[in-house]
Amino acid sequence: MIAGGGEVKTGGRDMDTSFPLTLAQQIAAAQDWWREAGVDHDFADATEVWLREPEEEAPAAPARPTIAMPAPEPEAKRPAIGGDPASWPQTLEAFGEWWLAEPSLDIGGARPRIAPRGAAEASLMVLVPEPEPDDAETLLSGARGRLLASFLRAAGVAPEQVYFASTLARHTPAADWASLLADGLGAVALHHVALVRPRRVITFGRDILPLIGHDPTQNPASLRKINHQGSTFPLLAERSLDFLLARPNARAGFWQRWLDWTDGSD
Repeated sequence: MIAGGGEVKTGGRDMDTSFPLTLAQQIAAAQDWWREAGVDHDFADATEVWLREPEEEAPAAPARPTIAMPAPEPEAKRPAIGGDPASWPQTLEAFGEWWLAEPSLDIGGARPRIAPRGAAEASLMVLVPEPEPDDAETLLSGARGRLLASFLRAAGVAPEQVYFASTLARHTPAADWASLLADGLGAVALHHVALVRPRRVITFGRDILPLIGHDPTQNPASLRKINHQGSTFPLLAERSLDFLLARPNARAGFWQRWLDWTDGSD
C-alpha cells in the first residue's frame, strides 16, 4: 500500500522515513552498504609498511685528515764522466794512465779495467764498445781479437800500425748506453780519437755510433767520417765483432766494404 508523501504503509502501520540520521549512523550505513557490496578492505596503489620501525640515518663518516706530502727533492745531477774536460789529459800517454785511474770512467763490474794499446798517428784506429769478457791485461785478447787479427793480416795491416781502444774501461754486460751518452761518455771517446790522430777509424758495434755523433735514426752507412774540433777522420762503421764471428757471409761483406773504403790499399 502506498500512502501519501513521506509515509509507507506496512502491515497497517505507518513508517516515517523523514527522520534525520546522525553522523555515526551515516558512517555505519555507508560501511554496511560497502560490506553488502563485497568490499571490506581499503586498497591503495602504493604499498605501505605499517610494522617496520623507521630507520635511523647512519651518521656521516668523519672526514679523513689530509696529510700534506713533502715535495720530492730534486734528483742530484750525476757528475759527468771524465769530470771537467779542462782537466783531461792532453797526451796519449797521459790518457792511458788516466783511463785506468779516473773514478768516473769506471761504472763498476767484476772484470778488470783494460788499457788501450797502440801509438799515436796510427794508420788505423779500431774502436770497440768494451773489452772482451776474457780480457785480463790486453785489450781484444780473446776470440773477437783473434778474428780481428786474422782480418788485419789478410788486409796487410801490421799490428804496430793499429791503435786498439774501447769506449768502456772494463767489460760491462747490459750497459745502459743511453745513460752513458747522457753522462758524457761520447765526449771522452771523441777526445780519445783526437789524441790518437789516426789515418782511419773502424768502429765495431752500433752502440758506439751515438757516442761519436751519429743519429741513431739514420742508417749507419751514412756515417762516413768523424768531425771533432776541426779535425776529420774517415770512418767505417761495422757491425759488432760478435756478429761477424757468428756469420761467414757477414765477414765477406765486411771485407768488400773494407776494399771499397781503402780502394784496395791500406
